[in-house]
Amino acid sequence: MYFPFMRGKHYELITIRETAELMAKAQFVPVIAPVHEQMVGLRKALVAVRDAGGRAVVIVNPEYGQLANDGTPISNLLNEEFGENDNLYVGIRLHNDMSSDVAINMCKTTNGKPIALVHDGFKGANDFALAVSHFPSIRAHLFMDDNCGKLYRKKFNGKKIERVLIRDGFQRHPHSDPPDSEFFSDLHITYPEELMDGFGDFLIVGDEYSESGDPSYTVAIHLTCIDRSQDNALFVRHFLSKGRDKPNDPSRKFAEALAKLIDFLGGPSGDKVYPTTAIEGFRGLHKDQHYPGLG
Repeated sequence: MYFPFMRGKHYELITIRETAELMAKAQFVPVIAPVHEQMVGLRKALVAVRDAGGRAVVIVNPEYGQLANDGTPISNLLNEEFGENDNLYVGIRLHNDMSSDVAINMCKTTNGKPIALVHDGFKGANDFALAVSHFPSIRAHLFMDDNCGKLYRKKFNGKKIERVLIRDGFQRHPHSDPPDSEFFSDLHITYPEELMDGFGDFLIVGDEYSESGDPSYTVAIHLTCIDRSQDNALFVRHFLSKGRDKPNDPSRKFAEALAKLIDFLGGPSGDKVYPTTAIEGFRGLHKDQHYPGLG
């Protein structure tokens, strides 16, 4: 039902590995777009998903990173080490520079593994939809909301094929401080009205890709929570450090942001936050006065 979209960077892969059992139980399906040629981290994450009995989508032609022009290492890993696992889908990104012939050929060369089509600005929908309408290996359509209108999505209505809408709910504020709280998404409630079987987002990272982090003039902790007074919509709260003069001392800045988070949890609105293992982790860091690193 929930398909979080994650770049395959170091800490994202660690996140998948460490929460594989939790995601499997909750029926979360991470969508992974690898960005590094080195496959060790991706392999460990997929082993954890497999061992937990979970599902995942691995995009073999990612948009960014070292594998943007050649995803062969990803395909080789899926075929050679996870070839018999039907819970690990081959993700094929359909973008605006891809022809229908190329897209069809990619679907034919997955060695029978289940396919999840990631619709991201593709222009050849009419011919492609007709050509693949009877491909049994296609199990899911993932639609990037910004690049797939309803008329486009209507072309891909195959029976017994999951349809998932992925929307970026994270707002960046590069030149100003964000508000204490702002709307994140209501897609977890409204996705059936969009004729979808599931929904996804880019977590609190957003769709924007960056290989390295920004200088830590400010350290921010972003926390999503359901607001029952707002029809159970999902909001994101921002907790920012005080010091902003120089890009140094991230430990102190993290402690400042964390203190604001802990104060909020103990306040009158703290009950809006579900007590997840992440919240337990933040409480533990505050109690121990430990700085784990920004990653």
